[in-house]
Amino acid sequence: MITTGIDVGAKNVKVIIQEDGKILGKGLVMAGLDAQAPIQGAFDTALKDAGLARDAIEKIFATGAGRKEVADADDSYTEVGADAAGALYLYPEARTVIDVGAEEGRAIRVDERGKVVDFAINERCAAGAGAFTEAMARALEVPLEELGPLSLTSTKSVPMNAQCAVFAESEVVSLIHAKTEKRDIARAVHDAMSTRITSMARRVGVVPEVALIGGVARNPGFVDSLQRDLELAVLIPEDPEYISALGAAILAAGIGK
Repeated sequence: MITTGIDVGAKNVKVIIQEDGKILGKGLVMAGLDAQAPIQGAFDTALKDAGLARDAIEKIFATGAGRKEVADADDSYTEVGADAAGALYLYPEARTVIDVGAEEGRAIRVDERGKVVDFAINERCAAGAGAFTEAMARALEVPLEELGPLSLTSTKSVPMNAQCAVFAESEVVSLIHAKTEKRDIARAVHDAMSTRITSMARRVGVVPEVALIGGVARNPGFVDSLQRDLELAVLIPEDPEYISALGAAILAAGIGK
């Protein structure tokens, strides 16, 4: 059965097309004020990647903050449900799923059957999401893709007390004026972000194995900080930003139910 999962996130629309658990195609387009254009664009990209026509798709499930915007969806799932289904399909041994995207972070605890036991969401402050690193990279005048690798070169822990992205940016500027090295500030940024995510995860209970998904999983600086805070290694899929879309697609096929 060929199904599609469409994840309409705050920053990007991600689409996965699968058949019997095998990914056939994927597409990603930046979200905009008009949700329909990026949804269609990402879907078209995934169809082209899969070498399929639209009528080959038997069922579509949507997820993400903008899931109600997917006009062709047969059904929809919450981000929590899709995250759990996608992560557990790839890592059946996972019992904790942490998803850190552009605008929010989520921690999900699942049982041995893959059912959601508890979850927590950090949605009130960007300090626990990808937007935080974007703002801090601008303040440091460092390209976003270089912020993570830069932090890995630091051997010094610099405390960052601000719990809000706005105040944290001011704190970064103050650290720069104090001649603190950029690599140490970059580490402080990721450590501060990890502290918030780890605290959220511990509210639901961190049970190994832990799977990290979402676009921020591509940031090696954050991964390093998170693993130090959790005191364990995390599982990271090849395309972490697509896992919620994958979950929606396999749920559409009845695989993850």
